Amino acid sequence: MKVALLGFGVVGSGVAKIVDGAENDEMGDISIKKILVHTPAKMRQDPRCVVDINEILDDPEIDVVCECIGGLEPAHTYVKEALERGKSCITSNKKMIASFASELFPLAQEKGVALAYESSVGGGIPWIANIERIRRLEEVKSFRGIFNGTTNYILSAMDQEGSDFAECLQKAQELGYAEADPSDDIDGFDVRYKVALSCLAAFRRYVKPEDIITWGVRRISKQDFIWAKDHKLSIKLVGQARENKGGLSAYVLPLMFRNDHLLSNVSANFNALELDSANLGTAAFVGQGAGSLPTAHALVQDILDVNEGRRLDMSQAKPAELKDPEAASYYLRTKQGEFFDQAGVIKEQVGKDAYVTKPLPLSRINDLAKQAGDDGLFLAEVEL
Repeated sequence: MKVALLGFGVVGSGVAKIVDGAENDEMGDISIKKILVHTPAKMRQDPRCVVDINEILDDPEIDVVCECIGGLEPAHTYVKEALERGKSCITSNKKMIASFASELFPLAQEKGVALAYESSVGGGIPWIANIERIRRLEEVKSFRGIFNGTTNYILSAMDQEGSDFAECLQKAQELGYAEADPSDDIDGFDVRYKVALSCLAAFRRYVKPEDIITWGVRRISKQDFIWAKDHKLSIKLVGQARENKGGLSAYVLPLMFRNDHLLSNVSANFNALELDSANLGTAAFVGQGAGSLPTAHALVQDILDVNEGRRLDMSQAKPAELKDPEAASYYLRTKQGEFFDQAGVIKEQVGKDAYVTKPLPLSRINDLAKQAGDDGLFLAEVEL
């Protein structure tokens, strides 16, 4: 089976390293024939490099296209065209596949080819594969987890070292855990894409990423950790979703929860994801959520699945309209305490400009937080 790589950066080079160096029988005759790069100068990296996507799309020997470019375009256009040409596609690009899933999966179904995205969620953790395995026997009821290693590193450092947010972010950038522009990570958007993709695997529901209520950790402070520690709570950025009779709920929020919970003890840049089903109960998966070789490992697993004729069946997937989860209490740190008090949602003040709310629908506290006009507001769900 001949494979083409789109992109030869962190992930693409990792895929090439694994495939080129494989000596096991499982890889069989799988080989990389062509690699798309941005500029002619980069063609010196490898004799298989090309700069024209048509050299890949027009090649009848290429069976599988692996997209590792990132971003929405031209990744979306390239994958769509490859599917149109009858080539299976594998992607590590969570933003692109989450945004265009409802278009690309039906197209793959129509053309009779595979579309896979294991490496888009959880890096090297076999998350999507395990969801599929569980769904063979029973429905998934819910999932939640630490989907972003960058923010987990920052929060762990703040918790363990007492450092402030800016200092920990800078260190994460120096170590290569955070990008020069870390917005997608610290504002929760990276987790939002992964939650949308997890909903597709777990519930066969197309969720628009922009419909997922999302709060990140950009505004977190030492004060928030002090209060959490006093109440034996940990703080993690958590993405979660649940399907019940009331419909599907999905959201991304900092979560303050008990120190004895599994997720509270996952530190550094690790991811930890858990799901719940009736007979299995809670199953948890912990591992490297990013990085060249862990992500490439997941992508090569998808290549093997395609080679063996396996593919995700999304024929029953439907668009989802998100509903509120069960009412919960929230921790607020804001200069607009009077605004929230007048709204009748404050249960008690717990520190300087810090409050815990009464149990509220998520949409209610989200709307109030956006109306408050406080650029420094920090919001977290609290499990007391």
